[in-house]
Amino acid sequence: MRIPQSLPSMSRAFAVTLIAALALPMAGCAGRSAKGDLPYVARDVGTLYSTAKARLDQGRYKEAAQLFDEVERQHPYSIWARRAQIMSAFSYYLAKDYTASISSAQRFLAVHPGNRDAPYAYYLIALGYYEQITDVTRDQKITRQALDSLGELMRRYPNTRYASDARLKIDLVNDHLAGKEMEIGRFYETRGQWLAANGRFRTVIDKFQQTTHTPEALMRLTETYLQLGVPIEAEKAAAVLGRNYPGTDWYDHAYKLMQDHPVKPLAPLAPGEVPVPTGTAGAPATGPIEIPKVKGDSGGTGSGSVATPAPVGPGSATRTTPGT
Repeated sequence: MRIPQSLPSMSRAFAVTLIAALALPMAGCAGRSAKGDLPYVARDVGTLYSTAKARLDQGRYKEAAQLFDEVERQHPYSIWARRAQIMSAFSYYLAKDYTASISSAQRFLAVHPGNRDAPYAYYLIALGYYEQITDVTRDQKITRQALDSLGELMRRYPNTRYASDARLKIDLVNDHLAGKEMEIGRFYETRGQWLAANGRFRTVIDKFQQTTHTPEALMRLTETYLQLGVPIEAEKAAAVLGRNYPGTDWYDHAYKLMQDHPVKPLAPLAPGEVPVPTGTAGAPATGPIEIPKVKGDSGGTGSGSVATPAPVGPGSATRTTPGT
């Protein structure tokens, strides 16, 4: 843009400022375009795939993934398009862009569910979730998604080489979920919420008993049962702990707790003695139950017993017929 020389100096300064202001958005758009998707340049499938593979070998994983996506975009019906889809998911995984990797693998399975690379696509999805697992203090939604994906892989392809690795990772994921339950249970214990804490420790025993957190969970159950006033259940938890993990510090602690709070056996009842003395508040009544007589009820067996109705129907002394 040419600025006339006849303009006053102030007008020329304003024009220069205006030109600079207009140039900034254009530069920003150009920068975003350069950092976004690749511009569409028509190339043959061989050149695109070879270039993407070269970028992958060079460790430029994000560029490789974009080029593999370009193969699918420009040549969707080529035999290389299917391979490019799974390679794109793999490249995104190496670039640690797990969301894009999972999306690309899911798209591959939606289009080619019976392809020979389908087990690997399921494996990439599971790895994408598994690599995002955080510590037990965070929300465990990703952890459960990883467990579901690993289970899906093992259920569909149990005899593949990916299934053996999935089994190991499932054990680690279960251990992580058990650790989350223990973390919450210990938090409830510090607040004196013994029943809530007991429920968390029971979950570890019921659902994750093969994990490394089981000995501590049994010891914590002993603690919480004693605090809840159920020493018999505490003794059972300590006995299970001693039977399965006799040499651990958790059993030593549980044993000491039971020594300090021994279970007092109840004295046996004498012949004819009832567990709850008669007349105790809240105790059930003893003896025959008297049914009050309904007003207007005459005859019958009296108020102290229940009259048995006469049989009705075939074989009875009284038969009912319509209108009687």
